[in-house]
Amino acid sequence: MSKILFGTHYVTPDEPCFSLKEVNLRTPDSKGIHRYMVVTVVRNDKLAEHRRDLGPASAFTMEEFVVPGGMTDPINKRIYIEETVGRLMQIADELRAEVHGRPDPPKGHDLIGGYFDSFDKKIRNRKKQTTFGYGGITQRS
Repeated sequence: MSKILFGTHYVTPDEPCFSLKEVNLRTPDSKGIHRYMVVTVVRNDKLAEHRRDLGPASAFTMEEFVVPGGMTDPINKRIYIEETVGRLMQIADELRAEVHGRPDPPKGHDLIGGYFDSFDKKIRNRKKQTTFGYGGITQRS
């Protein structure tokens, strides 16, 4: 069950910010899905949420994301803030500007194949086997 937060109509760039997230939500008139920037700040010792409509979700190639700016201590329930609204908005702008959202893995790099290949190479090194192939000859002594 999610906790209901107080709402606020404005945030300032130098205000302490608990988190900033961009999520796809249904519009208030339920006619579509839009991307919203949800900024959570501290007001009167409680978390308050500010939402800004960024437009139709289909216009964004970047996946939804969360940028943390603080944390809650689970033991004494205190809130610690490390960032400001302006700084988290700057990070969000940089993330949004990325063309593909996530960097592609390097081409021709297979993590699982490399894992098993490392065992094969160790065995060949112990047996001093020479390897022939398209990449050339590897002679172990």
